[in-house]
Amino acid sequence: ENPFTCADCGQSFRYRSVLTAHQRLHTGENPFTCADCGQSFSYRCALTTHQRAHTGEKPFTCADCGQSFGYRSALTTHQRTHTGEKPFACADCGKTFSQSANLTRH
Repeated sequence: ENPFTCADCGQSFRYRSVLTAHQRLHTGENPFTCADCGQSFSYRCALTTHQRAHTGEKPFTCADCGQSFGYRSALTTHQRTHTGEKPFACADCGKTFSQSANLTRH
């Protein structure tokens, strides 16, 4: 059950706190500011992730080769070099790519 509904878009949430955070997408409010560069974010977790750019922290490590990454998405992309997975396919020719940017460039 999701009793808290956004008046702007109608999306419903289980907790009021999640609705409050969601509403920042509509208002543009960014209350979480990086002390190093001044960039601001609507979610605390986004600030935490951003701060890795300043600290160099790389908490996501590839189990296959030991290489570390600052972002989970970067690890996911990297792991495709080991698995050979190519989830992005060209609708015109069928060629597949490991990264969406490569499909776009194609």
